[in-house]
Amino acid sequence: MSTPRPTPPPVPPAERGATHIADRVVAKIAAQAAREALARGSGGQPRIAGRGQPAAPHATVTVHHDVARVRISLELGYPSDLGAQCAAVRSRVVRRIEECAAMSVPEVDIDIEQLHPPGTPGAALQRKPR
Repeated sequence: MSTPRPTPPPVPPAERGATHIADRVVAKIAAQAAREALARGSGGQPRIAGRGQPAAPHATVTVHHDVARVRISLELGYPSDLGAQCAAVRSRVVRRIEECAAMSVPEVDIDIEQLHPPGTPGAALQRKPR
C-alpha cells in the first residue's frame, strides 16, 4: 500500500501568470462603445454605413501594461452638438474598456473624419428630432 502524496500548496496569484489582451481586441471594444454612444444620441437608430451615410467608428489602441491609449475616427451629422457627441463617446469608451478589459484609459483622442450636412442621408441619423 502506498502513502498518498501531500497536496502542494497553492501558487500565489502574483506567480500564476497573466492574461494579455491584444490591442486589436481593445480596439474592437472601443469601436463598439463608440457605436453605442452615437446610437444613443440618434434615438437608438442603428448606423449602417453606405453611400452618403456615416461610416462606423474605427478605433486604434496602444496598450502598455494595463493602460490603453485610444484613438477613434468618427463621422458625425452637422449641425449638431459635436462637443457633446465626442464627450459621450469618450465617456462610453472609457467605461466599456474599464469594464471589459480591466484597463485604465487616460486618453481618448477623437478624429472627426467627416461631417454630414442636412440633406444627406447620414445627417438624418445624427440629428435629434425637434
